[in-house]
Amino acid sequence: MCLGIPGQVVELIDSEQMMAQVDVAGVKRPVNIACIVDEHHPPEACIGDWVLVHVGFAMSRIDAGEAARTLAILAELGDLQEEQAAMHEGAR
Repeated sequence: MCLGIPGQVVELIDSEQMMAQVDVAGVKRPVNIACIVDEHHPPEACIGDWVLVHVGFAMSRIDAGEAARTLAILAELGDLQEEQAAMHEGAR
């Protein structure tokens, strides 16, 4: 199973290497944007784009609404995991 995490491209680091800084839930990290660049959407146009990030690559562009929904679901899953861990600790 692959999990793409939404992030927003905030800065172009190196257009030749197609590297950009992406904000993923408040954490900024370098990401390869080669998969979202084409002749109609050059690296410079990627700033502000919402993307799905998987293992250091922006795999596709998504709209802001989809990014928000996905981030909300991931937050809920994180809360659920914390609750499950607490229940397991309480059962010991």
